[in-house]
Amino acid sequence: MAGHDDSDRSRRWWARAAFAAAVAAAVVPIVAAGLLSTLVLLAAGIGGVVVMVAALYWFLTHRGVPRWIWLGVAVLVPIAVLSAFVGANLLWVVVVSYVLVLLAALCARTALEAERAESAMDERTVPPPRQPFLVMNPHSGGGKVARFGLQRKAEELGAEVALLEGPDTIDVEALARDAVRRGADLLGVAGGDGTQALVAGVAAEHDLPFLVISAGTRNHFALDLGLDRDDPAAGLEALRDGVEVRVDLGEIAGRTFVNNASFGVYAEVVQSPAYRDDKTGTVLRMLPDLLGGSAGARLTARTGGLTVEGPQAVLVSNGPYQTSDLAGLGRRARLDRGVLGVVTVAVDGARQAVGLLNRAHERGMTQHTVREVTVDADAPEIPVGVDGESLILATPVRCTIRPGALRVRLPRDRPGVPPFKVAVDWVRLRALAGWARRPR
Repeated sequence: MAGHDDSDRSRRWWARAAFAAAVAAAVVPIVAAGLLSTLVLLAAGIGGVVVMVAALYWFLTHRGVPRWIWLGVAVLVPIAVLSAFVGANLLWVVVVSYVLVLLAALCARTALEAERAESAMDERTVPPPRQPFLVMNPHSGGGKVARFGLQRKAEELGAEVALLEGPDTIDVEALARDAVRRGADLLGVAGGDGTQALVAGVAAEHDLPFLVISAGTRNHFALDLGLDRDDPAAGLEALRDGVEVRVDLGEIAGRTFVNNASFGVYAEVVQSPAYRDDKTGTVLRMLPDLLGGSAGARLTARTGGLTVEGPQAVLVSNGPYQTSDLAGLGRRARLDRGVLGVVTVAVDGARQAVGLLNRAHERGMTQHTVREVTVDADAPEIPVGVDGESLILATPVRCTIRPGALRVRLPRDRPGVPPFKVAVDWVRLRALAGWARRPR
């Protein structure tokens, strides 16, 4: 009981410190520069950000000379604002206020930390497999299979290894199914998320455990399972001393995905034959037509009772991402919630592009958790990126979730999923600080 009281007292003081730092961030420029100069400072800072974002949007949606003019504006505006601060001897005020804002956010998150709702996925101890079968892609992740000696280490632990090498395309699902017919009691992959998804689908179909070895380039699935992406060989310890968790699988048009399926601008760009050889040039060449709506299919996303017309991008994920802004996509706290995450982005002009900074436009960016979503289009087929693989699928495209479909074998000793930053809720902080009005 005393420990609980100490925790409450500590959180109360952290909450008060957050408010103190926030007030100081507002007071410092007023004291140092005066109210009028502070208002000018604030207006210049906000205005500079708005103009820069709008200029970047116009850079992406124009061609020729206008495109480079807008790029020049986007580069020069922050330089001009910074120069104005230096000329008025106010740069130090901006730096101090910014540091105080960061301090306020740090104190606020510390106060709210105990309210983090996420917890680890349920796991159980399991005996080692008798006949494990692993697929390894020696080209994935810049050659991690050879660099970390994964084949040798896996075979020393009793696993059969199939290498994806040779000039011809190899049917990974067929390899996995053949291994099951020969008695494999565990399937695994050392490779990218696309290959992981194909073999995971076979493992789920036969209710066999699945082993993830982080030998791909990005390894998002491994990251969200709490594996060490810098040491793929550590994942092999699950063959000797492992635990098992059940996670969800996404399904799109009958195909399994472990991370996400993307529709719209990104999928259209990567589908271009020129993208592999000239990524930047292809993006800059295609974006004006894609963002302007004169190229690519017009999408419609339907999630239950909600319909989003004409989004430029739709992201459907196996479990919702932790995201409070556009840069936050990429992490999932759990993979066993039994829901899909759906994010849609629609930017019809510079004003909505600016509005995305603070979600000023409801239609600009939407986020939902659902069990099913259908993406339709005014075309019979559309490009879709599925776990990094570029596909062409017939419309409408239906995405569903399969709760607890996959048994994942993990090493007992692993980094685990790092804690997520909690969102700063000033209303809740006020209550923690003990300043909220008490009910009569």
